Amino acid sequence: MRVLPSERLLPGNNEGTPLPDSHSELPPVIRRTEFVAYALAGLLLIAVVAVLYFAKAFFLPVVMAVVAGTMLSPAASFLERRGVPRALGAVLIVIAVTAVVAFVIALIAAPVLEWSSRLPELGAQLKEKLHVFDRPLALWKELQTMVGGSDGMPSLPLPKMEWVQPTLEFLSPTFAEFLLFFATLILFIASWRDLRRAMIMNFGDRDARLRTLRILNEIEVHLGNYLLTVTVINIGVGIATGIVCAVIGMPNPAGLGALAAALNFIPIIGPIAMFVVLAVVGLVAFPTIGGGLMAALAFGGVTFMEGHFVTPTIIGRRLSLNALAVFIALAFWTWLWGPMGAFLSSPLLIVGLILKEHLLPENSPQLPQG
Repeated sequence: MRVLPSERLLPGNNEGTPLPDSHSELPPVIRRTEFVAYALAGLLLIAVVAVLYFAKAFFLPVVMAVVAGTMLSPAASFLERRGVPRALGAVLIVIAVTAVVAFVIALIAAPVLEWSSRLPELGAQLKEKLHVFDRPLALWKELQTMVGGSDGMPSLPLPKMEWVQPTLEFLSPTFAEFLLFFATLILFIASWRDLRRAMIMNFGDRDARLRTLRILNEIEVHLGNYLLTVTVINIGVGIATGIVCAVIGMPNPAGLGALAAALNFIPIIGPIAMFVVLAVVGLVAFPTIGGGLMAALAFGGVTFMEGHFVTPTIIGRRLSLNALAVFIALAFWTWLWGPMGAFLSSPLLIVGLILKEHLLPENSPQLPQG
């Protein structure tokens, strides 16, 4: 009789217990319970994003106030150490920041109102300047005709102004959102110390409390340093832009410098928008295209130096931000919450990196280096 390998007797066993098969089954790469956990986590993430998107009117002012309050809380602690009550310090800080923002908006609004009243005239001037592209467009038409394309003459129509009102409505928050933001900001700064204590004491384990304390301290320090550093850098960019515009002879260099400083708070999108603004203003203000593009090209050089040398050198020492992560965060939060989401993208990315460093430390299991 032939005995199968799986039916061989174990030594010393008289009951005839078969040996296990030599080819044991390998466990699946992802078990069913892990798959269910990943699916539930994905559904939870989708639900959170949907709530943040559809409840933007509530969550955007609150998140903006919490991030800004965390950035400004060191200033309130500084005033408190000097004998100023924290509630009064919170009010003074918010008033001071609001005054600075209002001053910048006033600098920007003056040229915008002036130029908006001259839109038909400026549009005609810009259209006249663009006649220099008639010859390249004619060559393009001939090339299209040779390859069997349309015989229609391409043109460069000026953008219509129907987009102005919807854009302003999109960018302008409602009065209720303003009120919610300022109320949350003042109350958050005034009660941040008590909130910290409550979040720390919410954990019963001593190690969890220490970890929470370290996380909160790092978030406060990094966001405060980020705000201070980026503000100083952007002021420098605005001053440099204003000086360049004044030297070249651009109209209202102070307003253009203030606009450059404000837009530079929005990564990638802000400098591109400022470049376009300077190019359009220059083309209208100067008789030649070369002269009109001088300010925009000089601004491009300033932002190149700032983005590739100044900012990475200063901010990179405190918390390195991957360029791809910055771009993806910018795209996501801009899609979710618009321009304010673009402003919040870098601070929220910093918070995420700090949480990752503490909750998933480097001494946790890692992939082998290949």
